[in-house]
Amino acid sequence: MSSSNNKPQRPRGKKGATKGTGGKGRRSLEGKGPTPKAEDRAWHPAGKRKIAQERLAAAKARGGGSPQPPRHRKPSSAKDDSELVTGRNAVLEALRTRIPATALYVAARIEVDERVQEILKIATSRQIPILEVMRPELDRMSGPDTVHQGIAIKVPAYEYAHPGDLLDRAAKAKEPALIVALDGITDPRNLGAIIRSAAAFGAHGVVVPQRRSVGVTASAWRTSAGAAARTPVAMAANLTRTLEELKSEGVFVIGLDGGGDVDLHELELADGPLAIVVGSEGKGLSRLVAETCDAIVSIPISAATESLNAGIAASVTLYEVAKRRKG
Repeated sequence: MSSSNNKPQRPRGKKGATKGTGGKGRRSLEGKGPTPKAEDRAWHPAGKRKIAQERLAAAKARGGGSPQPPRHRKPSSAKDDSELVTGRNAVLEALRTRIPATALYVAARIEVDERVQEILKIATSRQIPILEVMRPELDRMSGPDTVHQGIAIKVPAYEYAHPGDLLDRAAKAKEPALIVALDGITDPRNLGAIIRSAAAFGAHGVVVPQRRSVGVTASAWRTSAGAAARTPVAMAANLTRTLEELKSEGVFVIGLDGGGDVDLHELELADGPLAIVVGSEGKGLSRLVAETCDAIVSIPISAATESLNAGIAASVTLYEVAKRRKG
């Protein structure tokens, strides 16, 4: 006699049949194999150095290390109006390098020294109009916070180079390129100081982005003490793209940041083509620029000092690179 209570009972404590794992459990126990070497990991500093060395070797194989002809080489200008360059050193350096000045302003009863004598001599030989003005008028023309030392010249708006021109300059000098790129520097005094350091330590030029960055103004001219007359400044429509183009030419790109993964004293490839990216005074490097760099480098400083400003950081780094290249 059948009954519903006579159905076979599943043994207690045991599960029914389950599907197999298809070997997934066994594979997970086997692991992922040996850890790749540091230089074989693209995100590791050693891997980035290896990639940079390969880029440099490829660039040399293309043409002995000479840069490819850059595109769109027409220089651009951020401003169309003229600028005043003030101060005896800045004016003298500008005239020595034949900056196309359109007028020389000299304060009445100026104290004449050797610099003023040379300025007047150069201006006369180049037939630059010399205009004597009263000191209050020169004060008004140059601005309230400017120390003009009784002399100023009027020059057209600065004509920027193309970033590729800086590589050409290095190639003509038969030297590995050394370029300083600025990411969001807005203080013209910092720009002037960086241009001055670039000239002092043998850099082939400075790159500034077209947007959200200061250009070569009269204040930057003055702070550079005339170095802007002999050190080209290039303008980049897009800094990230420009850095990528430099990398394609075998240039190793480093960014300066206090939390960098490479100490400045341990920097490799300093004797090869190098671009140093300096971030803004407050925010530092932007995210895209930092990701484009081959390495982020920090300058060891005392724990009591929070940070270095952009001009000093660039100067310290350029000095270290120049020292390594001479050594």
